Amino acid sequence: MSSLGTLVQDPVEQYLTGLSRALQGPRRRKADLLAEARDSLVDATEAFEADGLGPREAAERAVADFGDLTEVVPGYRSELGIAQGRRTAVLLFMVMIAQPIVWLEGAWSWTQHADPEVAVLVILNQLVVAVGTLTMVGSVLVLIATGLGLRYPVVRDRATKLTARFALSSCVMVGCTGLLMSTISTIVGGGGIEALVVVTGFLLAPLLLVSRAAHRCLRLA
Repeated sequence: MSSLGTLVQDPVEQYLTGLSRALQGPRRRKADLLAEARDSLVDATEAFEADGLGPREAAERAVADFGDLTEVVPGYRSELGIAQGRRTAVLLFMVMIAQPIVWLEGAWSWTQHADPEVAVLVILNQLVVAVGTLTMVGSVLVLIATGLGLRYPVVRDRATKLTARFALSSCVMVGCTGLLMSTISTIVGGGGIEALVVVTGFLLAPLLLVSRAAHRCLRLA
């Protein structure tokens, strides 16, 4: 019991526990940040002990020098936001590169028998292509921005929020146009349940995952 009480009362452990509770985001990146903080605090504690301070006093001094949580947390949250932005960009890109398969002419029963001359289908198909192309190009640019672009402060400071907003707007546009296209195609060409399963599995469900990741970005931005 005494060893447990000592561990709980250790200033470094107390500080790290508070830091962990204050941070939300990708678990792997969070674990890396906490490990880095622990290493820094341990090194500082050992340095103060080498200067003649007692173990507890050295730990308290290391924590004080590291900074108050209210000052430290925003910087760590920004790092987690960048990691979450990268994850969101990857998810969006993966969803978009699968869409040509979903909308490939003749790939499904509900796209095999529809009259290609039906005006509404022609218009909707052009809309799907335009929105899909725009989103795919945008997802590539977002990937670059959350990767190589982070070298530049002007991009790094805005990457998380811009990624989240682009991902959310893409989810709305792609989801609405895709759902409308599948509905009209089903009415004209049949397909019923198959169309619902395909669109839900390859489009709507993945877009929900992207939008969830984007919302997490906004909380961290």
